[in-house]
Amino acid sequence: MKVAYEVVKARRDQIAQLLAEHQYLPLAEVCARLGISEATARRDLTALERDHAITRTYGGAVGDYNRRFDSFRERLAQSADAKRRIAHAALDLIKPRMVVYLDGGTTVHAVADALATGGPRPLTVVTNNLMVAERLSDIEGIELNVLAGQYLRRQAVILGAKTQTSAKLWRYDLALFGAEAMTARGLWNTQADVVAVERTVAKSTKSTVFLVDASKLGASAPVFLLSWTDIDKLMTDASTDVLSHAGIVLPNRSLVTC
Repeated sequence: MKVAYEVVKARRDQIAQLLAEHQYLPLAEVCARLGISEATARRDLTALERDHAITRTYGGAVGDYNRRFDSFRERLAQSADAKRRIAHAALDLIKPRMVVYLDGGTTVHAVADALATGGPRPLTVVTNNLMVAERLSDIEGIELNVLAGQYLRRQAVILGAKTQTSAKLWRYDLALFGAEAMTARGLWNTQADVVAVERTVAKSTKSTVFLVDASKLGASAPVFLLSWTDIDKLMTDASTDVLSHAGIVLPNRSLVTC
């Protein structure tokens, strides 16, 4: 039986609204929330993608994160001095012959800037950030590797199931991550696919380090990433007193203030 256009449109509008609110929903959850089959959900998602309302990823859908969230270039200018200080402190963690993961954050990009002008060599760098890759391309002594996956141009980042799969192929000595919020509970980020890649890399690295400037303290981000006990080090320009007031108390070995 053919379903009326108004019914189909209302259902698709509901899916688009859900994705706008949650940024990411697996296909199975889309089906469960709307009481529809996978075949119907796939048709609806395809139609929404065709209308540029969403961006699809394998097994789910990324909402308009790529369009609505501040672009990578816009975010580069935010707290730029703090990011540079944190990046130069992080450079001390990098040693010759390491395999280093640099994620899609703008503070991590500042590390790439610092590496491009000097620092330990030789290095193997793995990244899902094309701005990082561009900055470190053709730098003598740095072997550059870019993860596979879906490219989101405004965010300059590669995400999705293929990214997670290619990230698993590596064993990292050091992984440097960014985050969009830090609270007493831990670290948060803006989108589930971003978090999925970060968690995948964190499971395969000897040392997990987050570079987060003070503007992210107490900020809001929709997807929980990791608790404080799951990371090795936080590098930030927030003072220990300010962190403590926010309920974040880390041992000295796990905290570097810049």
